[in-house]
Amino acid sequence: MENIVPFLVRAMTESDVAAVRQLETASFSDPWTERLLLETLQCPYDESWVLTGSRGEVCGYINLRFLGDEGELMRIAVAPGLRGQGLSRRLMDRMVSSAREKGARDLTLEVRSGNETAINLYKAYGFKREAVRRGYYRDPKEDAWIMWLRSLPGTPS
Repeated sequence: MENIVPFLVRAMTESDVAAVRQLETASFSDPWTERLLLETLQCPYDESWVLTGSRGEVCGYINLRFLGDEGELMRIAVAPGLRGQGLSRRLMDRMVSSAREKGARDLTLEVRSGNETAINLYKAYGFKREAVRRGYYRDPKEDAWIMWLRSLPGTPS
């Protein structure tokens, strides 16, 4: 029998910020600061969740911003040693569920044009590339794809 480690997605709290900051540093060339992470927890437009392991350790997180009937995926990260196990899908499922609860009709995000793993994840959820920001990212310099999920399935039209 396969040994399956349980993971839980729950709302992010201030006590998670230091661990999420470590994920930021391991995942992004321009990581968010602890101050910015704390501000997202206080912002009425943002929602953040963490993915925790069996010992309660933070293994991933996601941040979304909702304005009107639009949601934007601001950040998603999974600990480097746990990538490739479908954990980002747990976070994406939470995002889609929350977007439906909030009545969001569309979702958007931006992603490095060379991040094929993330792009494939987003495409699996129905996101399509609609625009490009040339040279948007630095370290290394790279284009950003702007992807949209128009008419979120399961929301009223």
